[in-house]
This record gives sequence, C-alpha cells and structure tokens, in this order.
Amino acid sequence: MDIQIGRGKTARRAYGIDEIALVPGGKTLDPNVADTFWEVGGIRREIPIIASAMDGVIDVDMAVRLSDLGALGVINLDGIQTRYDNPTPILEKIASVGVTEFVSLMQELYAEPVKPELIQKRIREIKEKGGIACASSIPVNAFKYGAIAAEAGCDLFFLQSTVVSTTHIAAEGLVSLDLAKFCREMPIPVLMGNCVTYNVTLELLRAGAAGVLVGIGPGAACTSRGVLGVGIPQATAVADCAAAREDFFKETGKYVPIIADGGLITGGDICKSIACGADAVMIGSPFARAKEAPGRGFHWGMATPSPVLPRGTRIRVGTTGTLEQILRGPAGLDDGTHNLLGALKTSMGTLGAANIREMQQVEVVIAPSLLTEGKVYQKAQQLGMGK
Repeated sequence: MDIQIGRGKTARRAYGIDEIALVPGGKTLDPNVADTFWEVGGIRREIPIIASAMDGVIDVDMAVRLSDLGALGVINLDGIQTRYDNPTPILEKIASVGVTEFVSLMQELYAEPVKPELIQKRIREIKEKGGIACASSIPVNAFKYGAIAAEAGCDLFFLQSTVVSTTHIAAEGLVSLDLAKFCREMPIPVLMGNCVTYNVTLELLRAGAAGVLVGIGPGAACTSRGVLGVGIPQATAVADCAAAREDFFKETGKYVPIIADGGLITGGDICKSIACGADAVMIGSPFARAKEAPGRGFHWGMATPSPVLPRGTRIRVGTTGTLEQILRGPAGLDDGTHNLLGALKTSMGTLGAANIREMQQVEVVIAPSLLTEGKVYQKAQQLGMGK
C-alpha cells in the first residue's frame, strides 16, 4: 500500500533485514540433514556464501581457502592485487594510516594503473593452488579485463557497479556496455549487479546473467546511501528481485540464482535473506575479520577509493578468528558471526526447510523488536546480541 509523503509524492514501505523474523512451521528436521548446496554458472557449492570482491577481504590465498571450505571468493580486478606486483606494503600502509589521511592515501594508491599481466597472474595463482577463480570488474573495464581473466582460466566473472542496468546513457564520445552482447561473447558465466528492483533484475536475466547481485548501499563500509540517497532496504529488495527470478523461470525454464549482497553480518542475516528469496549471499566485513584476510583487521568498500567522490570509508573490524571458524566453526564468539554454515543449517532445521528452495518459502513476519525484545542484559553488558 502506498503512503503519501506529501501532496505530490507517494511511496511504498520497504523493509530491512533487521525488521523481519522467520516463523517456525509445522515440522522440524535434524540440522545435519539440511541441504545447503546451491549452484551458479555450473559450479556447485555446499555453502551459499560468496566473499565480496574487496581488497581488505580477498587475495589469492583467501580465494583458495574459501574454495577449500566449500564457499567462493571474488578477487577485485580493479583493486590493489592487480595494481601492485607486491601488495603487502600497500595493504600495510592502508592499515596504518590515520583517519584523516585515509581518503587522500586511497586516492593516491588507486591512481596506480591496473596491469593486465597481474590480472593473468592472480587468476593463474588461484587455479594453480586448486581454487575456484572468480573475478570482478566495473562495467567500464569489463570487456578488457573480462577477456584477460577468461583467457587466464577464470571460472566466473562478476560485472559489478553501484547500480547496473541494461539501459545506460553514456557521456558524449563514450560507448555504453552492451550487457547482452558481453554475456554472449564471454566464454565463461557472467554474474551482474547490483540492482534492487524487479524490472531491472528481469532485464539482466534476459540479457544472459548467470546470477544477479542484489543490494545498493547496505554494506558495512559503504556510504552510498548517505552520499547519493540511493537504495532499497535489503529484505524488500531481495524479495522483489527474487520475484523476477521466479517469473523468468516460468517464462524460460531457466533458473538463475539471486545473491543478496551487502549489510549481512550474522548467521541470522543470512537466514533471513534466503527466506526473502535469495539463493546465496555475498558478504565482506565478516570475512575481513578472519586472521587470513589481507585487510589486517580493516575493511573498505569497492567505491571507497574514488578520485572524486568516495562512497565508502575504512572501518576497523578487528580479527576474531580463522576463516574456518567464521564459515564452519567451532564458534569462538557469541554474537552470530562465527559458524555461519552451522547457523544456516540450524535455522533450516528449526523451520523445517530441507533445502534452499524450501527455506525461500518459510513464513516471514514484520518484527521491528526482534533484535531488542528481552535483550536488556545483553545490551547493558555488551554481550551476544547487545554488542
């Protein structure tokens, strides 16, 4: 139902992940028999979680380790790993600089050009170590970097920007990227995003996307919503985009996964995203807290190093455990940020969902008090859900 903002403007109510809750049904099942497997671009994974293509999250070793553990990690072809042959001192500098010097330092460091030979090198290093090679680029560089990555053996290519669409009016003298043509010509599956609406999702699916990323602005280090005023809360965005996936499936018989991307921190966030219709999630800051992460306890977004309008900041997330603890446990923390797979399986068991498709069908209620009701002691003592 539309709400009147003023005489000349009405709006639809949208909901964030924190505002909803999942309702147990008439059955339960042993979490050990919950099937969490999903498939994207012909690649089957046990854990429906992808690590974001952010420089504080993914390097070659992180991508390989995530593959070993049953998930996926995406390397940023526009980032530090492809600008510097030895990224270590660069990452150390980013971690050590003060708050006031951060923006200018990032603009300086990311002014170094991307080197095609480093794109090939990083992809080949991942493959040589037995990992699944996933790489991301912004649309303006997609044709150039995509071809290089594919030639080097990349398995999945992610075309990502703050907002992606099939209709883009380019500046004079520039040619817009034809997404359908790009998907046809790429020899590997292409995932596209980010979007937050039914119509754009349907357009991307029809253009040949092997997966669609959903989310604008909810990321832990992202300030796009504050700088640009753009975005839709994740619960509503995921549900709308998942509806487009279902209609496309009815129309073509082709099932293409929807991936909730941004603002998801805990196991509960992941469970609720899937219940809203996502097939998997993409997360950044929870993995930035791993001992193996290249950010050294810091996390920053992909749009942060913009030379003219940074839309992100560097946040201190600390280091809380190993990547295995975060993904598969055992949990060393009480706040829902460790053993994300275990949380998903337990939630599915509690809700009686035997697989991801059944999890997408569970009942959802609006519950703005879900995270605060009865938690006065946790909040006062900064424990568990009160952190």
